[in-house]
Amino acid sequence: MNEFDDIRHYYDSEVVAVLSRLAKNREFIDTLLSIKYPRLRRWAPWLVRPVISYTLRSSFSKMRTVSHLHSAIRESFGNLLVEIGSVLTVTGLEKLDRNTPYLFISNHRDIAMDPAFVNVALLDDGRDSVRIAIGDNLLTKQFVSDLARVNKSFVVKRSVVGRREKMTALMQLSRYIRSSLAEDKSSVWIAQREGRAKNGMDKTEPALLKMLTFSKQKDQTFGNALQELNVVPVAISYEFDPLDAEKGLELLEKRTNGSYEKNEHEDFFSIYQGIVGRKGAVHVSFGEPLVADYTSADDAALAMDQQIISNYKLHATNLLAYYKLYKSTNETDIMLTEIDCDWVKITHEFNQRINSIAPEAQKIVLEMYANPVSQKIARRGSL
Repeated sequence: MNEFDDIRHYYDSEVVAVLSRLAKNREFIDTLLSIKYPRLRRWAPWLVRPVISYTLRSSFSKMRTVSHLHSAIRESFGNLLVEIGSVLTVTGLEKLDRNTPYLFISNHRDIAMDPAFVNVALLDDGRDSVRIAIGDNLLTKQFVSDLARVNKSFVVKRSVVGRREKMTALMQLSRYIRSSLAEDKSSVWIAQREGRAKNGMDKTEPALLKMLTFSKQKDQTFGNALQELNVVPVAISYEFDPLDAEKGLELLEKRTNGSYEKNEHEDFFSIYQGIVGRKGAVHVSFGEPLVADYTSADDAALAMDQQIISNYKLHATNLLAYYKLYKSTNETDIMLTEIDCDWVKITHEFNQRINSIAPEAQKIVLEMYANPVSQKIARRGSL
C-alpha cells in the first residue's frame, strides 16, 4: 500500500471503475433527484432513477482518464457560465513559469468553485490542472468522495481525534503536498484557512503554513522549506455570492445561539448551488511567489494576506454594500472609478437581492460584501 493511498486522488487507471460506480450509486442518484427534481423524488423516484443512471452511464462512457473528465467538465463549465451570465477574468499568470509546479493558496468563498475557477484559468492558458485539498468533513458519503477524488482532490483529515493521530495526519498531508510538487511535478490548490470566509474577511491561518513545512529536512529553516513549495497567493472575487442568504442565516444563528447545525445534504446542496447559482463577474488574480526567507509562519501569513487583499478585485456589489453600511470616503470614491460596469443594472439587482433576504440577516450579508472594501482600506492605512 502506498503511503498516500487513503488520501490521494484517483489515478487514470481507476477512472472508469469510479465513474461506473457513481452511475449506479442509488444515493448519488437520489441526491441529484432531490436537488433538481424534488417533486419527482418524493412521488415517483422509481420512474426517474433509471433515466438518470442511463444518462450518467452514457456521459461517463467517453471518459477514460482524468484529462478526459476535465475536458468534459471544462466544456460544460463554459456553457454554464454563459447560461448564468458569468464572465471570468484572470490576471497574473504571465508572471508564473509554465514548467514550475506551484502551491496555489487562495482565499476561500466557495467549496467547489474556488479551485474550479483556478483550474479553468490554468487550463485555458495551456497549463495542467491542480490537485485540490478537500476536508473529509465534506466526504461523509462514498459518492461525494468518489466525485471529489476522481476530480484530482486529495483528502485533508479534519475528523481525526487525539493529538498523536492529528499530528500523524498532518505529517502525511505535508509529505503528500511536497511529493506532489517535488516528485510528481503537479501543482496543488489549498485554501488559506479551514472553512469558507463566510463573513468576507480573508485571512491566512499560520497553522496551515506550519503544516506545509512539517515535511522539511531536519536541517532546513522554516523559510527555506516554504520557498521550496513555490507558494503563490491567489485572490478570487465574486460579484454575487450564490449562497449569500444561506451564509447570512448561518452566521446569524451562530451569533444568536452560539452554534449552527447543518441539515442533511447541506454541504452537497452548497456545492451544487455554488456551481449553478448566479455569480456575475468573477476574477482570479495570481500573485507573486513567496521568495523571502520568512522566519515564522506569522510573517509568511502576513505576506500572504497582503498579496490577497491587494490583488482582490472589487466589484460594484462590494462598494454598494459598503455605502449602505458606512459613509463614502475619498478612498472608496477612487475605488468606484476603477470599476467598469452598468451601475444602474447592478444596483437594481443588488438591492433586490438584499431585500429578498430575511430582514434580520440583511446587515450580516451586507457586511459580507463590504468587508473586502474594509480590508483594502485597512491595508492601505497600514502602509
